[in-house]
Amino acid sequence: MSARSLTAPLGAACSALVLLLAAPGSASAATGQFRYSYTTAEGYEAVGFLNNPASGECINLHGPGSEPGSAGRAPKNRTDATATVFLGPDCEGDVYYTLRPGAGAGDRLLVRSVVFS
Repeated sequence: MSARSLTAPLGAACSALVLLLAAPGSASAATGQFRYSYTTAEGYEAVGFLNNPASGECINLHGPGSEPGSAGRAPKNRTDATATVFLGPDCEGDVYYTLRPGAGAGDRLLVRSVVFS
């Protein structure tokens, strides 16, 4: 086989690899819903939820009419990803809890932020 006959297939393969690496990937997201309870500014009980939340991105939790950063409670992870919930905002602080897919916690677990794996 001549060197010229190898050049064309090799060039095509390299071009395909470059295109594959240059193409933007799809954003990663947890599939499903994450739910939590909270109290509105008016004192009513409500449920907040995140549908198909982004993975690897910290999400501060609060519901409509509630104070941003106020604590939610009783998280339910109905996604296909692990959720790490934090008592502090911005996914910071020493107090956090990990919820496997399908797991939940009771009213005593307070949460202000969450990140999905």
